[in-house]
Amino acid sequence: YDIAEIRTAIKEPVARTAMKYLRKHRSDWLPKLTRRYGKREKRHFWMLGGGYDRNIDEPKTLMSMIEYIHLNPVRRGLVKRAVDWPWSSAAELEETGTSPVRLDRIPPEWLMDT
Repeated sequence: YDIAEIRTAIKEPVARTAMKYLRKHRSDWLPKLTRRYGKREKRHFWMLGGGYDRNIDEPKTLMSMIEYIHLNPVRRGLVKRAVDWPWSSAAELEETGTSPVRLDRIPPEWLMDT
């Protein structure tokens, strides 16, 4: 499989749907997503750049990456604790709340030797 094709197949319809929603309901967000290229404007729903790709082949790495992602809203000052971010799986993983998306449980054998 070509991961770039899979990513595009997911991201493009999500971005189109989100932009349609924002135009109709939250047009105040559009300037935050707009970039100028000379006289042209382009809206970027997704973060520019290729992102950070990493193979996760050890339980310690998996837990480190999950923790890093959970702390993003804390680092941005949006919440004081990761479990307080409503779109995070942090509360469910800590068994103090639920996630907006049902989580697949991490098999215990993956976490051995962490």
